[in-house]
Parts: sequence; C-alpha cells; structure tokens
Amino acid sequence: MRTRMIVLAFAVSMVGAAAAFTATAHMGTWKLNEAMSRIDPGATKNTTLVYTSAGDNVKITVDGLDGAGKPVHTEWTGKFDGKPYPVTGNPAADTRAYTKVNNRTLSFVEKKGPAVTNSGRAVVSADGKRRTVTATATDSTGKKLNTHAVYDKQ
Repeated sequence: MRTRMIVLAFAVSMVGAAAAFTATAHMGTWKLNEAMSRIDPGATKNTTLVYTSAGDNVKITVDGLDGAGKPVHTEWTGKFDGKPYPVTGNPAADTRAYTKVNNRTLSFVEKKGPAVTNSGRAVVSADGKRRTVTATATDSTGKKLNTHAVYDKQ
C-alpha cells in the first residue's frame, strides 16, 4: 500500500512538472525590441510582458500603448489548454485562450463576446533569449492590424 502511494505521488508530481515545463520557455520578463518589430499604425504596442506562476496557472501581465498612444495594462491568469479565461484591462477582449503547440510555441485567441478580435502565436527562440509574437487583430471599425513583435528576455 505504501509503495502504491509513493508511485501515485510521483506520477502526480511528474504531471505537475510537465505542466510547468510547458510554460518554462515563456516564463519571465520580456521587453519589446522596437528595432526588430513591425507593428501596424493603430495596433496596440505591448512593451513589457511578464509571465509568472500563479499556483497551477500562469499569470501574464502586459503593459504597453494602445493604438492612440494611451497606456494599457492587461492581466490574464489561466492555463495553456486552449480554454478561454478572462482578461482584464483590454477593452477589445473579454477572454484569451492559449494553446501549447510545442515546448517553445503558444497560439492564442482573444474574443469580445463570440467575436475573435486578436489571434496569433508566440515562439521562443532555441536559446531562450528572444520571443517573437505574430498576431492579427481587428479594430472596432473592422480594420485588420498586423503585429510582428520581437521581445528580448530580461
């Protein structure tokens, strides 16, 4: 009986470790490298991204400037399981869902009600020092805005 409990505890800890590893490449603070980025006029410019553990979830805090140049601060807490979790501070989205593509790549979708307002993917370089986010957003007038943002690990 004791051996079974030890094996079960080990299995549960390995599942937790695997979930944590999924997020490991993205964890930490990332600063926008404006010289390497291409952000359409009118698109939000996320200047700082912070990925931290929040229990068995990941918390993502984003600071930047909206399309009009006003400061924005958004927060999201959830899992990289493809399910939508609430996002705060973003007037263009109520929820954001992340899906693990592989150990260095996440895809994401933001929605306002049932409508997709932003989607894309984030890829961390093999050396873990650079993160590239490509996204397409739709503004309130229906115009498509593209972002190719490059971030450096701090």
